[in-house]
Amino acid sequence: MSSSTAAASALASAEVPKGRTISIGQIAVVSLLALAMGLYFWVDSRYPALVKKLHAGPSVKVVGAISFDALLPVDPKMPVMTRIERTSVNWLYTNRIGMTFGIGFGAAMLTLLPMFSRRRFKSGFGNTLLGVAAGTPLGVCANCAAPIGRGLAQAGASPNTVLATMISSPTLNVVVLAMAFSLFPLPIALTKVATVVALLALVPWLTPKTEPELVCAAPESGGAGSAVVLFLKNLGKMILITVPLMVVAAVLGATFAELLPASSLPVQVSIFGIVAVALIGTFLPVPMAFDVAIAFLLMSRGVPMPYVVTLLCTLGVFSVYSAMILGKTMSWKTAGKMYGAVTGLGIVAGVVTRLWHAV
Repeated sequence: MSSSTAAASALASAEVPKGRTISIGQIAVVSLLALAMGLYFWVDSRYPALVKKLHAGPSVKVVGAISFDALLPVDPKMPVMTRIERTSVNWLYTNRIGMTFGIGFGAAMLTLLPMFSRRRFKSGFGNTLLGVAAGTPLGVCANCAAPIGRGLAQAGASPNTVLATMISSPTLNVVVLAMAFSLFPLPIALTKVATVVALLALVPWLTPKTEPELVCAAPESGGAGSAVVLFLKNLGKMILITVPLMVVAAVLGATFAELLPASSLPVQVSIFGIVAVALIGTFLPVPMAFDVAIAFLLMSRGVPMPYVVTLLCTLGVFSVYSAMILGKTMSWKTAGKMYGAVTGLGIVAGVVTRLWHAV
């Protein structure tokens, strides 16, 4: 049996360390904490905002280069560095609520899962489906899903579950899918779904051969307060890792968006152009449903359909921020394979669309 298989088998039946007794109160308090964060985020912020975008239909608006909102106005006549600074601030402002939830919920998962003796199935397929079931209703973008993925991985969840959660949250949300099917022709919307399904099918190949480092400390024996203390410690660790990388991602994303705006897309379609769009689309850290909105606006403005489809199938699925968090949590090889898989599927979608329109 390989070391990775042995580790997986051990984790599948892991038990709380001897000498520690996890009380129902400890489990309940962390569960309620996670549920409270989720309900507040979903009911007060995320789903109302998504439904509003769905009801906007063809009138959906995008203000910033990589964000729906613009706290600071950005004028193309401004110096490049000024535009990058303002676009970075706008991105951070747009993602403030989702990232706060992602970091807090990730810390809650890191605290809660080690309290249970079983955190994964023995079947890789089952673990992938578990990730899809967990990620689909989360309602967070690829960026905000990254801290949650980190929490799951460090708590002992299967790598399949971690990647499937990170993939399904921004791509299989029912409201975002409804937007795609209402704004695009049926073949285009189905192409988007097909690339997501293909990416999920690749999860076993994308996962690392060795298990990531685990932080599976269970709370000390005692009352519910000890679980809260552990949650706060995990939250502090999560903030130290994720927030600085969030600022880096904001600057990198703003730099690419301002130096290579959508208006620079060539009129003539080429394989090189499709590859470039796929690479940039996978890189940019955009908020939830931004991919559908911007792709629709570009289609409405006459951008060639192969570029639109390539962007629709890559933008918002993964990002430079997701890659950095995944690299530090699992491995940089896994992050690179994930980036390559999303880019490759986007290229395939773009080329197929080009061939279809050429018929």
